[in-house]
Amino acid sequence: MGIFAKIKAALKKTKDAIAYRLKKLFTGGVLNDEFYEELEAILLSADIGSETAENILNDLKKAIDKKHITKPDDVKTELKRIMREILDFELPQEEYPLVVMIAGVNGVGKTTTIGKLANYYKKSGKSVTIVAGDTFRAAAADQLSVWADRANVRIVKQQEGADAAAVVYDALQSAKSKNTDVTLIDTAGRLHNKVNLMEELKKIDRIIDREFPEAMRLNYIVLDATTGQNAISQVDLFNEAIDIDGIILTKLDGTAKGGVVLAIAGEEEVPVVYVGVGEGIEDLEKFDIDDFVSAIVDGE
Repeated sequence: MGIFAKIKAALKKTKDAIAYRLKKLFTGGVLNDEFYEELEAILLSADIGSETAENILNDLKKAIDKKHITKPDDVKTELKRIMREILDFELPQEEYPLVVMIAGVNGVGKTTTIGKLANYYKKSGKSVTIVAGDTFRAAAADQLSVWADRANVRIVKQQEGADAAAVVYDALQSAKSKNTDVTLIDTAGRLHNKVNLMEELKKIDRIIDREFPEAMRLNYIVLDATTGQNAISQVDLFNEAIDIDGIILTKLDGTAKGGVVLAIAGEEEVPVVYVGVGEGIEDLEKFDIDDFVSAIVDGE
């Protein structure tokens, strides 16, 4: 299955939920208040969020007035343009050595995502080290070891309950000595003691800056697409501690509310970089704006 086919398949539930309704709306009649109300309802049903949906509608009305648009097909073209602009961020060109810290709450698929990322970089010809920095969750390091084996990459870990910052420190020394291209750092996702979690993340962030200043830094948050608007509050939460550079969206294939991608980009101004499109180690794809917009608007 090709890249586009995987993303299309992952968006099936979202497409089934809104593409048909949009098609019916755009083959309908007049661009009146009823048209816009129905369009807003469709956007909200896909979990695009009230703020982003309102911004989309306002931009759409301005474009229609400015360009004297009267045909629903032309409205659809403008809608896709506006959506693309919301999602269009200039992503940094990756340089090596690269250190990627992965954050996110428990249960979003963080461990699986790290395994998939390790495989992605390994297949690109890069040397990879995984760092088991979640020393709080029982068996977190063991689960990560399974994914490291699958991806055929190194893992640095210590016993459960070890100081996470110390694990990261040791791993960075090892990565530097072995000239590792990519270091992927797992972090704890517990939220019952938010203060401790955030302080730990800040400490790890400082250690990376201090011990590996020559490396390019990226901080990614893993979000579960099925949680909808809750994903946005998670970005806020982790941004309190570390600057989030990008989002990895998992379980896109399990939700009819894939429009949350637009809500996140529109409200948080953080790009979606990767999407999980299945359970296998190969099922992680670079997020493609055109594929996403075409899938949910055109159903194609």
